[in-house]
Amino acid sequence: MPQNIQTKTILNKSKHRDKWFLDDYTLNPFSGCSFNCLYCYIRGSKYGTNMEEKLSVKENAEELLEKALSLRSKKKQYGFIVLSSATDPYLQFEKDLGLTRRLLKIIQKYRFPVHIITKSDLVIRDIDILKEINNVAILPADLESKLNHKTLVTFSFSTIDDSVGKIFEPGATLPGERLNALSSILESGLHTGVSMMPLLPMITDTPASINNMLSEFSSRGAKYILPASLTLFGNQTSDSKTLTLRAIEKNFPSELQSYKTFFNYSNGMPHLYLQEFDRKLEILLKKHNLKRGIL
Repeated sequence: MPQNIQTKTILNKSKHRDKWFLDDYTLNPFSGCSFNCLYCYIRGSKYGTNMEEKLSVKENAEELLEKALSLRSKKKQYGFIVLSSATDPYLQFEKDLGLTRRLLKIIQKYRFPVHIITKSDLVIRDIDILKEINNVAILPADLESKLNHKTLVTFSFSTIDDSVGKIFEPGATLPGERLNALSSILESGLHTGVSMMPLLPMITDTPASINNMLSEFSSRGAKYILPASLTLFGNQTSDSKTLTLRAIEKNFPSELQSYKTFFNYSNGMPHLYLQEFDRKLEILLKKHNLKRGIL
């Protein structure tokens, strides 16, 4: 079970809004993560060691968010709040804790738009609040002519194969259950898409795999796709590079040498590989009539 901690701040102002995630602000109700994705970019940082054992709940989050949004709203500093940038807002214990839900109610009260990024199906519990936010929130002025939606829900997938998901995302909601949640959110009328981050070289970024994934997302009505290849960091026991290569060796041994070649001297895939990755994505996105990016 997570420990309770006191934190000094809960709402973080971004220096520059990311064009994909539209993060004017970020909000993380928790520290650490129980989804334990092997490739997670925070592995190698101080939060990456024993991620599940270091789970923390920011018990003063509601008080801090109330103060922060009260001040920001008075100054009309409206902008998208992204939940979450460092951990999932719907970790397993959120089902009983309800902290993310209470924070969403505060966001609704002060009329800020919100972008949920998750690997969990628990988000469907909060459809009622998310729809209210979509009705009442105020967009930042520079997005008013570009976007009609004040609530965005993005489901994260590196695969739609449950067996592959169990290997690389051992604590997360299975991809099949995420797909059902994606359908539920779309049926509610909320603007919903998919983060294909990261696609795994030679495993889930092949043309056949991408085609299969995009076909599935398109058939369910996804509104946008946010794709990216894999990056890996660190050589310590709990770092993403170490854990991912170990999983490749055990489950995809024929690909191990390629992974070692790619990642021994770099955190990411080679430039030519990424160019080809981008080329095949563009072809397949057009084939399935899917939009790359939210805007």
